[in-house]
Parts: sequence; C-alpha cells; structure tokens
Amino acid sequence: MTEGPDALTRAEEAELATRRQARGPADDTMSALADADERAIESALRPKRLTEFTGQARVREQLSLILTSALRRGRPPDHLLLSGPPGLGKTTIAMIVAAELGAPLRITSGPAIERSGDLAAILSTLSEGEVVFIDEIHRLARPAEEMLYLAMEDFRVDVVIGKGPGATAIPLEIAPFTLVGATTRAGLLPAPLRDRFGFTAHLDFYAPDELEHIIRRSAGLLGVTLTDEGATELSTRSRGTPRIANRLLRRVRDYAEVRADGVVTREVARIALELYEVDARGLDRLDRGVLDAVVRRFGGGPVGLSTLAVALGEEAETVEVVAEPFLVRCGLLTRTPRGRVATAAGWAHLGLTPPPSLAELPTLFD
Repeated sequence: MTEGPDALTRAEEAELATRRQARGPADDTMSALADADERAIESALRPKRLTEFTGQARVREQLSLILTSALRRGRPPDHLLLSGPPGLGKTTIAMIVAAELGAPLRITSGPAIERSGDLAAILSTLSEGEVVFIDEIHRLARPAEEMLYLAMEDFRVDVVIGKGPGATAIPLEIAPFTLVGATTRAGLLPAPLRDRFGFTAHLDFYAPDELEHIIRRSAGLLGVTLTDEGATELSTRSRGTPRIANRLLRRVRDYAEVRADGVVTREVARIALELYEVDARGLDRLDRGVLDAVVRRFGGGPVGLSTLAVALGEEAETVEVVAEPFLVRCGLLTRTPRGRVATAAGWAHLGLTPPPSLAELPTLFD
C-alpha cells in the first residue's frame, strides 16, 4: 500500500486524468482538484497554525476549544470529520491539528487502503497520540471500514490469520490516536462510521475578502508584487476556493513576469485571466459552454442532462459534476423537474435579454 503524501493524491490524480482526456489539460485552471505538482507548491503556502488560518471562523473556534481541552487533559482529542468541496482546506486543517497537538501526522487516502491488512499495517505502528489523516474516507474498502469501527472505539484491531474454518482472529491493541477523516461527499459515509466521529465540521466556500487575505499572504510567500486592486480582481474570480485563488495567482504572476513589468495590477490580472478564459464571475470555458448551450440552442431550457451533454460533446457526468454546481450556486442555472433552465441572471451574463415567460417556469420546489 502507498502511504504518505503520494497516497493522498491518488483519487484526485485519477479524476484529473479522466477530465484531461475529455477536456484537455488547458481546462484545469478552475478545477478545485490538485495534481502532485500543485500539491508540492501548496505545501509551501499552507498555514501551520490555527491563528494563521483564514476563513471558516466557526470551525476554527470549535477546533481551538477541542484541541486546547485535549492538551489540558493530556489525552488525544475525539476523532474529527471534515466535509466540504475540494480545495477549501481539509488537508490543511488536518496538518494544523497535528501541529497544535505536537503529534506526528500519518497521511493516507481511502482509495489507497485496498485491504484491511493495509489499514492494520498503519494502525499497528502508531505511537500514542499520533494523528491519522484519511482523505476521501468515503472511498474506503468495506473490509477496512469495518476494521476501522473497532479501532476508533476500542483502539483495537482483529488480525485474521489463515483462511476458511481454521482462520483465527488475533486481537491487537493499538495506541490511542486521533483520526481526521476528510470527504467531499459526506452523504456516502455509512452511518456507523459517521457516528464514531466525535466532531463533524462542514467547510463552506470563502468570502471574497477572506480570499483577498489568502492571496496577499501567498503573494508574499511567493515573492509576487501584488496591488490591492489586483488581489480584489483575483478574489472575485476564484469561486470561493483558496486552491483556485492560489492557482490563479501563479498564472497571473507568470503573465506579469513575461508580458508586463512583474507587478500584478487589476489590469494585468484582468488581461491574464481573459487569456486563460476565466471571466469576471469565475466561469471557465466549460461553464460558459453549458450556459450558452442552454440559452442559445435550447431557448433557455428546460433541457435534459443527456441532451445537454451531447450538444456540448462532453460526458453527462462532466457536465453534472464539474460545471453545474458552480452555475447553480451563482444563480445562473436552475434544475427543474423538466430539466436545466437558465435564470434571468444567466441570460444577462451572456448579454442577452431573458424572455418574459422565464419567471413563470416552475422551480425544483414548485
């Protein structure tokens, strides 16, 4: 089994490879997933302590109480579950938890744990108080998941020796530890696993002012000269996601160094992001393609997902998982019982006037 930072990227690498095959490498600028090279850059930009972490104020306050209480008691804190879309800081928070506790951190991912023996190999070598981070924990193999139940509750695993009628289960005590699980799809977690976490936090998208603070901090670490207006321009196009904000900062930095004087101003950021096909709302080529198809080809909708995917030459899953969530969150697209419908804001974003009948269309909750 692969363990450590490489294991953490396996699930995202597979999804990125699929997306690149369908869309081409140039369309990953606004993806919230990170490949191995980007994770190496991210490691230098991650905050190391809760006091350095920007955004998620309620989660930070709750974690501060849990970790401070655990340190005073001299015991490992409860197991922690972090959920939310990719790129919001779940891995960073896991690293901060270990740093605040002064404990080692063991990193792996759900897809990397293919057998219960893989999990037993990790848990049996833990030192007391160590933090174990499992990314995409909802993708754990079923045998490993069942072994994790006992480990989380009783700090014990049963190792099965042999096969068939002669198989013997040997109980193995393990050191008390803290599990930090991260998932982008909390609904797929089995209830028995979810209930074993003492604290569950959901990470929300970031406000533009929080992203501005993150961008300025990253610019300082990267040695990028950035104006306040440039930071504002980047923050409004980053989809509320720090990972995308940092990626756009690096792309705009490249443009500023090659085609400008090296200073990231509002105008430099605007021209650079137009080059990378990122508009003022943060929509990329695929997002605009979906919206344009609904409006221009299908009169604003409603249109079914499969029909829309065929019109775009994309897989239905790509449209549904990659483009639709952000369009719906921005209020540019809605899902109705009859299909996808462009809102008045969606028509306006394309510079078109919505039809008067648009307001009469039923919504999902009508």
